[in-house]
Amino acid sequence: MSRREELLAFADTVKGFMPRNEGLALHRLALEHASAAGATWLEVGAWCGKSAVYLGAAAESVNAVLYSLDHHHGSEENQEGWEHFDDSLIDSVDGRLNTLPTWQRTIADARLEATVLGLVGPSLVVAAHFAQPLEILFIDGGHGAEVAWADFAAWTPKVVSGGLLMIHDVFEDPAEGGRPPFEIYLAALESGRFVDVASEGSLRVLRRVG
Repeated sequence: MSRREELLAFADTVKGFMPRNEGLALHRLALEHASAAGATWLEVGAWCGKSAVYLGAAAESVNAVLYSLDHHHGSEENQEGWEHFDDSLIDSVDGRLNTLPTWQRTIADARLEATVLGLVGPSLVVAAHFAQPLEILFIDGGHGAEVAWADFAAWTPKVVSGGLLMIHDVFEDPAEGGRPPFEIYLAALESGRFVDVASEGSLRVLRRVG
């Protein structure tokens, strides 16, 4: 089994909400569209590192670096009383969700620490101080309207011409999921700055043009 195959198999064991077919598409499309060795990629929303392994496996193959950004206290849909709440991730000291130790263990076990670099903090604060152009941007943070639109506004201008914008949990049918990821996907298309490249399940992939 190759190193990349090992990583993709390992991704299946990581806590997360990304179906395997979407994770494999994330990996494949990143690999296919990567154009520059040493390029910078970034994901907004890391949780326990599942998507970071899928993307990290591709980044390692092309000598890119993936920044994995999260405040690691869970978005609103991960809190107590919601469907995706996981009490095993509660910090016993302050009672808050804290996925950072699990994320760190995931990346260490995957041996991706030289490829996947963690950024811990609020998305907008980090974005305001992050000047590096992005070849790939994956948005999978909070799905509330304010958070999703803020991530879209802060990060998409950093995507280079020809680069990819990937958005997770895009559902056309409101019965299947929340509206904000679908709305920012439509906004990307309507802006004229992005065109559709591919889709897999709830994953939408666009390319920056112009």
